[in-house]
Amino acid sequence: MEGGVEQAVRAAAFAHLDRLHALHPDGALPSREVNTFEHEGRRVPLVVQSGIWKPAFLQAALTIRTAFSGTGMSRPYDDAIGDDGLLRYKYRGTDPGHADNRAQRRAMSEGLPLAYFVGIGRGVYVPQYPVWVVGEDEERSEFAVTLDRGQWAVDVDALAVPDRAYVARLTRARLHQPVFRAMVLRAYEERCALCRLRHPELLDAAHIIPDGHPHGDPVVQNGIAFCKIHHAAFDRDIIGVRPDLVVEVRPSVLTEADGPMLRHGIQDMEGRRLEVPRNRAKRPDPDRLATRFEQFRAAS
Repeated sequence: MEGGVEQAVRAAAFAHLDRLHALHPDGALPSREVNTFEHEGRRVPLVVQSGIWKPAFLQAALTIRTAFSGTGMSRPYDDAIGDDGLLRYKYRGTDPGHADNRAQRRAMSEGLPLAYFVGIGRGVYVPQYPVWVVGEDEERSEFAVTLDRGQWAVDVDALAVPDRAYVARLTRARLHQPVFRAMVLRAYEERCALCRLRHPELLDAAHIIPDGHPHGDPVVQNGIAFCKIHHAAFDRDIIGVRPDLVVEVRPSVLTEADGPMLRHGIQDMEGRRLEVPRNRAKRPDPDRLATRFEQFRAAS
């Protein structure tokens, strides 16, 4: 019966998050809405001040949280991706016997899924679910977490270096991409910086410097909110953005004759200036733009 309750609450919580995602296509969920979750008439908050959260009627942790890190702020725990490619989540404190750590360990021993909430603003989170706790390192006071059930039973320590790198890429993609997209779309007020389209389901967060490059960090300053057409055009160097935020179109494309989409959607963008966040700290990094614009010029 106990195990049935653990599984039922998790399934209901994930379904609740699915419903919220349908209401927030940018992927950013306000904690006040997340915490409206109820199970069998009982309100069950999913995001609380504690990093590891176990409701009193459960035996295992239900959620984990990484706090929002704003200007001049730092995260309370140094969660990161380990050498084996898995997410590392720090203990509550340093005592392995702390109740929160025991609850996390219980989820690990029973193979129970959790939801992981990554803060991207005050009271705003991007949830990753389900995730699984698959290991523990007492010396470093941390748990290993996977975002992919296929890695649940994998002996990562036995993997060769290239395979570990592959696991790390998967983890970064699953973890960073939705968080990056939500942060960028929020900064641009859910609007394409070029054509002003306001449908978040049709918007992407474009990397200025590609992911995987030494300077391709998943930070707002390395992103631009584009509609899917302009994102694709930017990625393929059909359009370029100068450091002064003015758009250029590849000369060969400017002379093409096609339909209204090319004319109005691409060619008419020549000479336009991007509409960027009012917060200067969230605007595109000029140095990154300069590097990327050199690539555009070379491709033109």
